[in-house]
Amino acid sequence: MANPPVCRIMDYGKFRYEEAQKAKESRKKSTNVSVKEVKFRPKIGRGDFDVKVRKLDQFIHEGHKVKVTLQFRGREMAHPELGTKILDQVLGVVGEYVKVETQARLEGRNMSMVLSPDRKALDLRKAAGLAPPPVPEGELSDDRDEHEDDDELDGVVAADVTEQATP
Repeated sequence: MANPPVCRIMDYGKFRYEEAQKAKESRKKSTNVSVKEVKFRPKIGRGDFDVKVRKLDQFIHEGHKVKVTLQFRGREMAHPELGTKILDQVLGVVGEYVKVETQARLEGRNMSMVLSPDRKALDLRKAAGLAPPPVPEGELSDDRDEHEDDDELDGVVAADVTEQATP
């Protein structure tokens, strides 16, 4: 904006190269945050729950946002409170170092919520050298165990009935 205008003679190829280097350097410093998704089901077993929560924990520690989706099928739609219970358990495990961006809400056959990492809590955790908290035991039950118990009870009742009928 000088008056009279000032002109600079320069090598245009060198100028373009330096601009490309600056752009490349700024891309290196920026972080690419993406949204990862972890899907759960209302009848999820203990082992599957633990594996998925560990993966969710890994995504959070890498700095990604995580969309936790709970899928309902058929008659499961009649019990959305089971889905809410699963999502509450997920929050109970990773709740110390995440922020809930969108609360759990039912959208058609899916219930979902979005979690983002809480940078301050993660940095404090790393500084203290602490590992992620363990998954609480006994909150989820494996569906197969419940069915096996039912079969055993049915067998006992059937045996009692036959013994009474034979004398």
